[in-house]
Amino acid sequence: MATPLATPLFSPLSFSTSRNRFSCSKIQFNSKHAKILNSNGPQKLNLSKFSKHDRQSTRFLQMGSQGMRFERNISIQAVDGAGTGNTSTISRNVFAVMHLLVSLGIILAADKFLKQAFVAASIKFPSALFGMFCIFSVLMILDSIVPAAANGLMNFFEPAFLFIQRWLPLFYVPSLVVLPLSVRDIPAASGVKICYIVAGGWLASLCVAGFTAIAVRKMVKTEMTEAEPMAKPSPFSTLELWSWSGIFVVSFVGALFYPASLGTSARTCLPFLLSSTVLGYIFGSGLPSSIKKVFHPIICCALSAVLAALAFGYASGSGLDPVLGNYLTKVASDPGAGDILMGFLGSVILSFAFSMFKQRKLVKRHAAEIFTSVIIATVFSLYSTALAGRLVGLEPSLTVSILPRCITVALALSIVSLFEGTNSSLTAAVVVVTGLIGANFVQVVLDKLRLRDPIARGIATASSAHGLGTAALSAKEPEALPFCAIAYALTGIFGSLLCSVPAVRQSLLAVVG
Repeated sequence: MATPLATPLFSPLSFSTSRNRFSCSKIQFNSKHAKILNSNGPQKLNLSKFSKHDRQSTRFLQMGSQGMRFERNISIQAVDGAGTGNTSTISRNVFAVMHLLVSLGIILAADKFLKQAFVAASIKFPSALFGMFCIFSVLMILDSIVPAAANGLMNFFEPAFLFIQRWLPLFYVPSLVVLPLSVRDIPAASGVKICYIVAGGWLASLCVAGFTAIAVRKMVKTEMTEAEPMAKPSPFSTLELWSWSGIFVVSFVGALFYPASLGTSARTCLPFLLSSTVLGYIFGSGLPSSIKKVFHPIICCALSAVLAALAFGYASGSGLDPVLGNYLTKVASDPGAGDILMGFLGSVILSFAFSMFKQRKLVKRHAAEIFTSVIIATVFSLYSTALAGRLVGLEPSLTVSILPRCITVALALSIVSLFEGTNSSLTAAVVVVTGLIGANFVQVVLDKLRLRDPIARGIATASSAHGLGTAALSAKEPEALPFCAIAYALTGIFGSLLCSVPAVRQSLLAVVG
């Protein structure tokens, strides 16, 4: 994703202080005569009222080099009327929104173009992953030739990266919302086996990644250094809450009385289903930490969307299933709210290029720990899941569907698309559930395992619980965030590269049976 100017959706970007000067009457301080000049005329400055330190500071202003007198005038510009200030604020807000729209639009357009090109060329390799490598390569080349150009490119796309980072959990939600439709044909016994594999597999992957990182660190003995600071998105504002609430009420009532107002039922339901999903996320994000451990914002988000669908299905008499079907249609010409949200998954992968570039020095310094742990943990996750599914007697198609359980949704869906007869909705749901388990229990388990090294904790968390685990750990342990971010990206990248090799896919299918 990016790493990232905290820029909320409805808030302006942060600008340099030079753009935030105010205009008012000019105030001058003349150190020679110790007077203050303002619009009311000269006033004597009584130095006796100042403290000793202040008097020393004032006398310092009167000292010059080689006996020459030093004079300095300090001019402060403030607001020249409320109208000018308001106009300036509006201009900054408009510019910030335009900057966000342009940078995010370029990323989304690049993702769409790559998808279409790969489909036309019948290339099965994840298109977003190829785009990520291209962006990262361009940044590295520019950094070696014209560093200022690389920094400028990073700054230009930073609003888009922060937008993606801020709303990232929303892009995982659609699979949970339509879960009742996805698991309908799965026997209860198979569901229990999947839960066992997911929970046990998360713990096993956590241990493998964490202890591998510790072992490698003992061998290389690389000391930790301060990583590049990683900006965090700003909290949600009251304006955003009320805005989305208004959209929900108006669109819900409109869809109820005019069911075909936007042409199809999916498009008509899209505004209120999307706004209910966003409202659930905003509400869940504002809950106390103690409640979030049990009621994660993603659960709150999915529950909000399901309740909205249930209410509309009851009020319209159509029932729940048709409304959930409209939430995620998987039809490009008739998208639902879930399709809009999942449309950002490709941009998440493209944003990995920016986060990896920003932490390139960290990756280089701790390459042995990071790459060794990620590679071993990814291989272990894929093959142990295949073996566990065979040992517990899970259907092969279901086992293959949950193979990329520790890889972020965007790339997990690309991986299962390389196999035949898979259930992509189940894949996405399993990935999200794995992340939720990690988000709730990762700190406690790491403490029980006595994994206290920030590098090991970060790598273990991201390699086993991807983005959701990363967000949960970094919120309380910011020193582990850079390693989480890198391992989170590299786990998905290496897993995709591995499964893109036909021989590896055949070996996984052989283990599955």
